Amino acid sequence: MQNLSTISDFAILRERAGLSIDEAAKLIGKSDRTVRRYEAKDSSGAPHLAINALRDEAANRCKRLQNHDKSFRFVDLFAGIGGLRIPFQEIGGNCVFTAEWDRFSHQTYSANFVEDDGHIFAGDIRPYAEDPNRVPKHDVLLAGFPCQPFSIAGVSKKNSLGRPHGFMCDTQGTLFYDLAKIIKHHQPSVLLLENVKNLERHDGGKTFATIQHILEEELGYEIHKRVINSAHWVPQRRERIFIVGFRKGSTFNFDDLVIPENQPVLGDILADSVADKYTLTENLWNYLRGYKEKHRKAGNGFGFSLFGPEDTARTLSARYYKDGSEILIRQDNRRPRRLTPRECARLMGFDEFCSSGWIIPVSDTQAYRQFGNAVVVPVVRAVAELMEPHIHKAVASLEMNAEQAD
Repeated sequence: MQNLSTISDFAILRERAGLSIDEAAKLIGKSDRTVRRYEAKDSSGAPHLAINALRDEAANRCKRLQNHDKSFRFVDLFAGIGGLRIPFQEIGGNCVFTAEWDRFSHQTYSANFVEDDGHIFAGDIRPYAEDPNRVPKHDVLLAGFPCQPFSIAGVSKKNSLGRPHGFMCDTQGTLFYDLAKIIKHHQPSVLLLENVKNLERHDGGKTFATIQHILEEELGYEIHKRVINSAHWVPQRRERIFIVGFRKGSTFNFDDLVIPENQPVLGDILADSVADKYTLTENLWNYLRGYKEKHRKAGNGFGFSLFGPEDTARTLSARYYKDGSEILIRQDNRRPRRLTPRECARLMGFDEFCSSGWIIPVSDTQAYRQFGNAVVVPVVRAVAELMEPHIHKAVASLEMNAEQAD
């Protein structure tokens, strides 16, 4: 039997079980401090009873994910590596269609999901938007859509000019236009859209106003939105906007979102030891220090950021592969280091996804890009769990109406 007494193995096992530090402590009857010690650098190993309890919980969680009744169908658009998909699969969804144009993200996505027969994996979404019949019928639409400038943004302005408006002219040429065409054709019961926090302020608020107008007035959805900071779930300050839509009236309320009380720290996800290649070279470290000092003298706050085990990191970005400057980890008597891709998987909440951990089949450069562009899985999980009863109610209502129509 594998010895799981090292920090990385114990942490991965806890994450596979889908447990926070607090939840793991309650499961094995220990304090939070003891659980952290089991995962700490100087740990001599956790008791076999604690390890077995976590192993059993991890196995049970995998069974729940694999055997959960597929009660609704969903599509995963602009999917990245599948961060939106995981929680909706956990609550009983069956993914019938995925669209992601980046071939390296496609590679990672395919390595981590076992597809049902009939699942379609598209690259470019635009041919499917031109012929939405090619997209399978679905109850829920998920999309981490890109934010692009709209060709004619600002519905109110066009109203004042007496010009016609609609998503055909407001957003034509953008990927949101393609997304809107698929929504209009299939009219899914529920939507979940995700984007950067700045979407609300983009182009002086005109972009978001147009999106909201299209979703509410032209496509007929009841819309709820909330900016959520991931620091309550993972040791990273990452703010993203989530937009939830229902075709019919609902009692959904983002104010009911359960926010964890105890904030995690980087020590929860850092490995015991890492390869030397992640330590900054002397030339790069000197450059980063010089760059920061130059901006300090100019009165600017630009430059690298150093963090330790008790800290919460800045936002992991897709450019992290370049120099790692936004999240550098202190090392005793050594230059700082980057996070490893495995630590990034933990920082984004991917490494708690069943079985043997998140598979990273790509280079470090591509892995950094993928995690930097991804959603934080535990945040999406909290949103999905809040949405779950409303999804089932919405789907059941539409099925009932269809039966009555027959």
